[in-house]
Amino acid sequence: MNTQNEINTDSHIQYYSFREYYKALLLIYKSIPVLRKNKKEHYISEQFIERIMLAVTEVNGCAVCSYAHTKMALKQGVSSDEIEGFLSGNDAYISPDEAKAILFAQHYASEKGEYDKNAFRTVLDEYGQQKASVILAAIRMIMVGNISGIPLSAFSSRLKGKPYTHSSVAYELGMILSTLVLLPVSFIHSLFIIGKKELR
Repeated sequence: MNTQNEINTDSHIQYYSFREYYKALLLIYKSIPVLRKNKKEHYISEQFIERIMLAVTEVNGCAVCSYAHTKMALKQGVSSDEIEGFLSGNDAYISPDEAKAILFAQHYASEKGEYDKNAFRTVLDEYGQQKASVILAAIRMIMVGNISGIPLSAFSSRLKGKPYTHSSVAYELGMILSTLVLLPVSFIHSLFIIGKKELR
């Protein structure tokens, strides 16, 4: 039942299941060293990475991540207008040389990680293996941030008397608390997978 204080605009938010959260967590352990190496080698710029993360966050609709990555993007020199454009889904600020990566990031998020291999092939052809690996790693990192941030945003809003219309206390607390279990379990699980096969 809706109340006057309820947020009625959360239809743009993508809610994830525990299974989807776990799968996303499994993928970050291979992504972390890729992003660390990029900081040293500078295959792609930090501004480019922030634009990718903003694009994913716009699709998923995570309020906490929008706030956090707005601050990070500003520190990296991304303009306020550009940030606002990415978070509103406006493609006016997407540069031609970053367009395929941004579109793939949006596709990855909209499909909840079940991306089209041909779409990633386009990224590989455009940027090469090294840069494409960084792009994919950045997407996977922000996906975990979004998935964990959405229930946190919803619960925070609930405490302010404005619960999300498509969320529940059980979902919010369940997802938030599940991190305590899923994080260590997924890390151990990843040790048996990384190096043996490509995690999709």
